[in-house]
Amino acid sequence: MPRFAANLSLMYTEHAFLDRFEAAAADGFEAVEFLFPYAFEPAEVAERLRRHGLRQVLFNAPPGDWDAGERGIAALPDRVQEFRQGFTEQVLPWVKALRCPRVHVMSGLMPEKLPREAMEMTLLANLRWAAQFCVEHGFEILIEPLNPRDMPGYLLRTQEDAHRLAQQVDNGFVRVQFDLYHCHLTEGDVAGHLRRWLPTGRVGHIQFAGVPDRHEPESGELDFPALFGLIDELGYQGVASAEYRPRAGTSAGLGWFRDWKAAHG
Repeated sequence: MPRFAANLSLMYTEHAFLDRFEAAAADGFEAVEFLFPYAFEPAEVAERLRRHGLRQVLFNAPPGDWDAGERGIAALPDRVQEFRQGFTEQVLPWVKALRCPRVHVMSGLMPEKLPREAMEMTLLANLRWAAQFCVEHGFEILIEPLNPRDMPGYLLRTQEDAHRLAQQVDNGFVRVQFDLYHCHLTEGDVAGHLRRWLPTGRVGHIQFAGVPDRHEPESGELDFPALFGLIDELGYQGVASAEYRPRAGTSAGLGWFRDWKAAHG
């Protein structure tokens, strides 16, 4: 049975952020993730995790100016110092406080006149630097392909893109975040991609949402019970995080979660 987590940036938004931990635990989740924690203090988030018996499984490295439309800086040649400083000054204190085993690094959007090759070279150099940083501090980095509808202009599009770069770093501390929703919108054949990529050992985290509207997984085009079964069959030992926008209240929309636990608990 996949170990499920809830994404607290998209789910439980009917509660204030720090109250979402309690709500997720009450619904039976044992793990959580979120996008960016930097508006809070590490100690107060760590205390919520401890109080409610939750594990933090993922958060994102600083993405640049999110409110201004930036979506990561790891592939931008003129932001290398900022990227690395973000790891030492922001990521590391949060990893330690939350005992979080993985951090998602966003590569960024492609500027009009910057060649893709230059961005990939910068991203690869930053990933190699960050991978060595992870060796010293005991956590791993994830990179993720994102679909062009939700994230137009994003550098990484396909599973092939992400796995090629992770393989080039090749020290085991850079892996791929496989989001079933993004994969279906960009490439289709989610089951085929799972069969291809999970056996490589480079998939470090899975996320999912209903397609095409990013609501509960039982709504839309994908057969999630079959895909969860395939993930089990392929021997995946990591976490599968629900990263969707509930239609009308998070707890009311967790029938998929209750049904899966009842069938496999």
